[in-house]
Amino acid sequence: MKALFDQVSGSCSKKVTTAYSTSFSAAVKMLDKSIRQDIYNIYGFVRLADEIVDTFHDYDKKTLFERFETDLENALTDKISLNPILNAFQYTVHKYDIPRELIDAFMYSMRLDLHKTVYSTPEELAQYVYGSADVVGLMCLKVFVKGNQAQYDALKVPAMKLGSAFQKVNFLRDLKADFEQLSRTYFPNADLANLDENSKRAIVKEIEAEFREAFDGILLLPDAAKFGVYTAFVYYQKLLKKLKSTPSEKIKSARIRVNDYQKLQLFARCYVSYRLNLL
Repeated sequence: MKALFDQVSGSCSKKVTTAYSTSFSAAVKMLDKSIRQDIYNIYGFVRLADEIVDTFHDYDKKTLFERFETDLENALTDKISLNPILNAFQYTVHKYDIPRELIDAFMYSMRLDLHKTVYSTPEELAQYVYGSADVVGLMCLKVFVKGNQAQYDALKVPAMKLGSAFQKVNFLRDLKADFEQLSRTYFPNADLANLDENSKRAIVKEIEAEFREAFDGILLLPDAAKFGVYTAFVYYQKLLKKLKSTPSEKIKSARIRVNDYQKLQLFARCYVSYRLNLL
């Protein structure tokens, strides 16, 4: 009974989402039920790949990643995988005809994390962010528009900007862990060992510009997706504002976060705006 296995696989992807990201899982719950599971399926795949390259330090990460690549290829070809996360992902890929080039770009950036630690030019960073974040936004967009190619083409650039902005906020928030634990430096022209206010201000300004471009696209999203995406947008904007007001020295020594009470306030305001058709 493949249908039962697919259901179990989807449950695994949902479990991964809720376990690894309370904020993202909360935003997913605000999507229409018809697309919610497919976003879980995408996130489960993305998270599993990211965990291999970022956290499995006691194992041969290169070997694990290569096995994962092989299993992914087989899952996409055979339309089944004994790995529940990959089985759920391939289901969504085929359901919405997610382009293989998006998946390949994501895996390329994940492979870079196995060995590359410094991104010294804007071009290098742009290529990495495209694969690690932009294409994830595009995969989700495929689900949001439910196969409407005209909508996908119209919203493609804003979706990429939103994915990029989210990723760069994460980079800034996780500065300490990335630099001290993984020896990674993502932002060019910024000495992260001695990050000053001017460098931080330039990074924040770049992210704010991407958020402005992304917002126009959010307004044009189908109703099934608009509320959930807007909620994630507002949450990350709030996180960026906190980073902006936090001295650079503190960013290097602590992980800045939005507390649970502030999250509830944000979600409530987003709901009111949505219900009053203010979006």
